[in-house]
Amino acid sequence: MSTHDSTSHRPRRPRRPHTVLGALAAACALVLAATGCSAVTSSSAAAGATVPAGEGAHRPSAAPGRTAPAVPEPAALAQARVNVGEGATVGVGMPISVTFPSPVPEDRRAAVEHWLGVGTEPAAKGAWSWVKDRNLNDGQRVDYRPPAYWKPGTRVTLRVGSHAVRHFTIGRSLTATVDVRGHTMTVREDGRPTARIPVTAGRPGLDTWNGTMVVMDKQPKVYMDSRTVGLGDAYHGYYAWAVHVTTSGTYVHQNPNANTYAGRDNVTHGCVGLATDGTAERFYQRVIPGDVIRVTGSKDTVEAGNGYGDWNLTWSQWLAHSASPHGKTEPSAGS
Repeated sequence: MSTHDSTSHRPRRPRRPHTVLGALAAACALVLAATGCSAVTSSSAAAGATVPAGEGAHRPSAAPGRTAPAVPEPAALAQARVNVGEGATVGVGMPISVTFPSPVPEDRRAAVEHWLGVGTEPAAKGAWSWVKDRNLNDGQRVDYRPPAYWKPGTRVTLRVGSHAVRHFTIGRSLTATVDVRGHTMTVREDGRPTARIPVTAGRPGLDTWNGTMVVMDKQPKVYMDSRTVGLGDAYHGYYAWAVHVTTSGTYVHQNPNANTYAGRDNVTHGCVGLATDGTAERFYQRVIPGDVIRVTGSKDTVEAGNGYGDWNLTWSQWLAHSASPHGKTEPSAGS
């Protein structure tokens, strides 16, 4: 039985309080219907669950420390949900993602961005961009990110109009690069390689998504059922040390098949499998939401809205989906 990312791979598919930058209302009401690797239910609460903008956050009568924008505050901000919790520490790849219960009309999106304030210390450039979430309609999600990954130690303040203020910190840098053809995953912390791990990835036809993903959440145990993703009785049961990286169900997790095939062959249904000898648990214990998982040598680059695939867009592409004028005129730079 091969455990694997059934949701992200269908059969037959060859497959930052200084400067207030202009935007940040973290939100990602990504409803992780954990169907990944065909995850259907979980034994524990997701570490990266989205939170209503007003929950657990100070509600100012007006956005403190700034002059109220000239445009009226959009009503949509009252029901916005933010993906990063108050006081959280996240990895360098975590975008601020804000989601809404209904689509924001195109002619109101610039106003939403105007009322989403992002301040960082030290100062850092960034921009909002409207992302088509895999599980939501167009206009229900807007994300904020810098041109390149956040600098470790950056302190970020997000103001959701007059409704909430959220503070969080960027932790140490951890990136893991999965070489599908070489069957290895290289982990780098603060720029230094710290581990080279044998892995088994998606088999031909159920290839692991290519491109840059970000850890959404992690759980010590997730129930995965191939029937939920049209793969019959290929697998079902609980799988341990599950690091969630796409809404469609891609995980980096413990897989008994990795005991035999890691470092040699790709046999999963799309997830990245790690051995049961403590390898999977050690990786799980090191990562936090916002850490970067990059897959090379595979097919079909993951879309921006399938989890936090924002980094698969260049900076110029990112700005092109902003409703603010600056988003159309800032010089481009690769991400």
